[in-house]
This record gives sequence, structure tokens and C-alpha cells, in this order.
Amino acid sequence: MGLGLLLVSLSIPATALANSKYAGIVIDAKTGKTLYSSSADAYRYPASLTKIMTLYVVFEELEAGRLSLNSALTVSKYASGRPPTKLGLKPGQTIKVKDAILGLVTKSANDASTVIAENISGSEARFAERMTRTARSLGMSKTTFRNPHGLPDSRQRTTARDMATLGRAIQEHFPQYYGYFKTRAYKYKGRTYANHNKLLGRVKGVDGIKTGYTRASGFNLVSSVKRNGRHIVAVVMGGRTGSSRDAQMVKLIKGYLPKASRGARTAPAIAKRGAQPSFQAAKLDTVPLPTAKPQTGKSTGAPMVLALTAPAPVSVVPAPPPVPGFGDAVPVPPKMVKQRFDAAFAVATSLPPIPPQSPGASFTTNSISRAELLQAAKKEVSGTGKGQPASVQPARTVKVETIRIDPVPVTVVKADNVAGATKVASTAPVSVSAEQAATEIEDKDDTVTVATSDTQEADPGWQVQIAATETENQAIEMLKNAKARAGSALRGRKPYTEPVESGGQTLYRARFVGFDTKSAAWKACSSLKKAKYACFAIYQ
Repeated sequence: MGLGLLLVSLSIPATALANSKYAGIVIDAKTGKTLYSSSADAYRYPASLTKIMTLYVVFEELEAGRLSLNSALTVSKYASGRPPTKLGLKPGQTIKVKDAILGLVTKSANDASTVIAENISGSEARFAERMTRTARSLGMSKTTFRNPHGLPDSRQRTTARDMATLGRAIQEHFPQYYGYFKTRAYKYKGRTYANHNKLLGRVKGVDGIKTGYTRASGFNLVSSVKRNGRHIVAVVMGGRTGSSRDAQMVKLIKGYLPKASRGARTAPAIAKRGAQPSFQAAKLDTVPLPTAKPQTGKSTGAPMVLALTAPAPVSVVPAPPPVPGFGDAVPVPPKMVKQRFDAAFAVATSLPPIPPQSPGASFTTNSISRAELLQAAKKEVSGTGKGQPASVQPARTVKVETIRIDPVPVTVVKADNVAGATKVASTAPVSVSAEQAATEIEDKDDTVTVATSDTQEADPGWQVQIAATETENQAIEMLKNAKARAGSALRGRKPYTEPVESGGQTLYRARFVGFDTKSAAWKACSSLKKAKYACFAIYQ
């Protein structure tokens, strides 16, 4: 009995044993064989992996000639109001298709996703129907889409295997556009947005493709890796944190890429249905005529044909509200909560909801009452706490480097359509330590990168705020100085600024992001206070 339990436990990855949301799969893209799987056919929430299918449909429209990269897409009030992450698009403005594509690839912009859906299909609901039909045509039998962005909807579900199929299909069918997924940074209207996929440029051979996160889904990632003549597509779903998800992906790449074929492609091509027209209507010059005039009381068998001279106007309607989930098949996402303070370094009239258990936290925030948090905030403002608020220096010019994006070369590869059965080589995990996996990542972060955005990053976590300044340059300068003075406590943490409206004035929050646990954020805050910086930690 003991031996049997031991054998079962050895066949299940430690990640799966520790996390019920976990699912993963590795596919050899050349042979179609499954090299690794864990809960690969169990239902999961796709979160922003949804946007891979949204982009697949956009690429269909580009290939069909109904859109061009310079086509202008109109922003509706509904699209503008989508929750973060977003580009901050305004009602009535337009955005080019190319900018919308890059906004989805890098920022994972929800507002741009809705703009795409409404301009192609008239509404999110109709676009989601097309997404689901396309999924079925690709063989994604267990995937249903309800929106184009992946925001919580209990009816929107998929599997790791289906996401791997989509990851293979989009590069197989649209090699001329797949290169966008390599984009590491994107500049739009004066702001630079970094790609949420942290493995790009850090793990050799990774060329995309997409991350995703909601509280219900956990941290998701689809990766494509080409190295030494081998090509795999791997999926990790349900990670507890962004860093643990990335570490698991690196372990899968290190363990299973060497098992992939270096020979010619033998996998059958993924079926591709012809691009769908946005609207079909009969033309007056092609309407068939009856063979004879119908007689009263007698049928001639001639068909009755109705023709439209123009399509009926399509009204844009909000997506339908979520409905209860699928029982025990997948967890039901929690209600969306307010995650931001109304103003920085001002005593809020009401504090934001406290998450019952933050990802990776060693203890819960329920141990701290709202009254205690409010009292602590008052002390920080009044200067009675241990850390005095840092004085804001007059604005001065600060040189900020701009990231230039070179064109991405794309090689079009003609795949051999060789029929053959897909075989499972092994579902047993390869033992790779976290230390070994970490060596696969080339850490090139030796400079301070300041991310400027009007919304939070897609991958939430603990953040430390040190100030709210009147200008963005002040915030940037303060972050650079704080990073230099705090030393190792902020090593690997990203400086981040964002504007916030407070009392009719725009302030710029100065924050450090990327803390996996509350204790790590508090430790950094303690070091900052010793360096004479006031600060507080917040989960966002």
C-alpha cells in the first residue's frame, strides 16, 4: 500500500500537489507529441490568454483584407470604461489596428480588446461567439469564450491542452504576424509599456507568447521556445505568483526541450477554417428568380428569396453579466473589488478592501484591522510615525531613456502536412531543481527602468509607495535616489510611476513593484525608512 502511494506521488508534479489550480502541458511542435501533462484537460479560466484568440481573429481580418494595420478603430464609451489593465483610451478617439495589437501583446489592454471586438463584430458578445466557433474549428473542443479580454466570467473556460493548440495554431497560420509576440516594449502616445512576459530576452529561445491573471485563474503563461532545431509550446496555468509561474515554466523548458525532436516536422497541420466575413448579405444582382409566376392556391416549388440592400445597423451593447459557474469543475471568481487608494499620502475616508489571502503571503492580512490601518496612515501623514514623510524637491529635468523597438524579422516556414497519430511520449515529470531552473534565466536587469502607466500592471502583487509628487520627473528622481540608498532591499524591484487625480490635482505616485510576499514588501519598507523615506506597503 505504501509503495503504491509512493508511485502515485512520484507521477504527479510537486506543483500540482501543492496547488489545486495548477495545470500544465508541453507539446513537441514538430511531432505533435505530448511530452508532459498535468491536469491538461481539466477546465481552467484563461484570463488574458483569451487575448491570443482575439489576436487570432484580428489576423484573420488582416489576411482577408477587411482590415489593414493602419485601419482606424473607433473607441466607444463602453470600451473606454473596461477595467485595468488598459491603455486609457477615450470615447470617440480612434486607435490603429497595429497599435491595438501591440497594446494587447505588451500591456494586455482590456480597453483595446473591446475596441477590436466592437469594430469587427459589433459587440463583445457577437465577437465571443466568433471566437468560440474559431476555437472549435481548431480542435479546441473544451474552450468557450464570452468576452475578448479574459475579465472574470464563470462561463469562459478552457484547458491547458486547448491553449497549447491555440499557441501552435496562431504561429502556424499567421507567421507574418506572429512576430508581434516578441515585442518587449511598446511606446504609445508618449508612454512606454513593457511586455508582461518576463521570459522574453531572459530565457534563450523564448519567442512569446502571452501571460494572464485573475484571482480565480491564478497566473497563466503560454510559451513558445525554439532552440537547437527543437520547438516546443508549453502552458502553465494556475500559478500562485508570477515568479513561481515563470520558474515552473523554466523547469518545463529545461526538462522537456531536450526531449523534443530535431528532425523534420511530422505533426499534422492544425485545421484552419477560412476567414469569416463580418457580415453577409444578398446582392440584388445575384438574387435567383422564380422559374414561374406563382399561381394563387397552387405552389410551383419556386424558392422565396429575401434580399437586403444594406445590413441593418448594429448597436453596441455591454457584455452580459457573469452567471454562476460549473459546480465543482472550476472555482467561481470573486467579485471585483476596489484596489486603489483614492489619493496618495492622504487619509482616506474609507480604506480599500483587504484581500483575505494574498498570493504567496506567509500570513493573512485579516490579522490587521481596518482601524489599525487607518491609525497607521494618520501617523504617516502627521509625521508621528517612525518614518517622516520625505520632502519633495523642486522639479528639475531628468534624462529618461526611451526604448527603441527594432522591426522583428519573421521567417515564413511552410509546414509539411503529414498525417499521423499524436502519441504521448511521457507524462512523468523531469526532476529539475529551482536552482537549476534559475540558472536558465539571464538576469540583465542592471539598470533602473521606470515604467510609466495610468493603470496597474496585469500581474498584481505587493508594492511599496514612497511618495506622491507634483511632477513625474520628481517621482522618477526620487525612485532612483531611493533605490541607490536602500541597497539590496530593492534589488530586482522595478521603479514605477503612475498619475492619480486627487482634489482636482494630478499627482504622480512613486512606487517599487514586484514583491511576491507581504513580508518582502515590509522588509523593503523598513530599509527605506532607515534611509529616511516614508513608505507603506499595499497589495495591488
